[in-house]
Amino acid sequence: MVNVKNIVISIIGLCVVAVLVFGVKYLIYIQNYKNIIKQINIRKIDLSKVANGTYSGSFDALEVGAEVKVTVDDHKITDIKIVNHKNVRGEKAEVIPERVIAAQSLQVDTVSGATNSSKVILKAIDNALQ
Repeated sequence: MVNVKNIVISIIGLCVVAVLVFGVKYLIYIQNYKNIIKQINIRKIDLSKVANGTYSGSFDALEVGAEVKVTVDDHKITDIKIVNHKNVRGEKAEVIPERVIAAQSLQVDTVSGATNSSKVILKAIDNALQ
């Protein structure tokens, strides 16, 4: 009976250690994600210096990522297609390309409730136009 008790206590102890290890790894992962988002810097694009064409750009922030194709014609953004959008909570931020085209600028409001996705899509567009 003592051996069974010791085995059960050992198994419980191993489970607690495993949960702690995975918990700490997850917390580190989330902190890295938050740091990446915090460091996103969206440039002001001078469209007069962007030649006609279609440009690809992407940005990955662990939990959220985006790949876009941006079409420029006569120094105006005429189309932005989201090729891939990795996100956790839906697709609300996918209106960002419409906002960018309407404003002809990357300095647009993010979508409430999808701020991080909005920033990642904007950075992907920024990277395409570099």
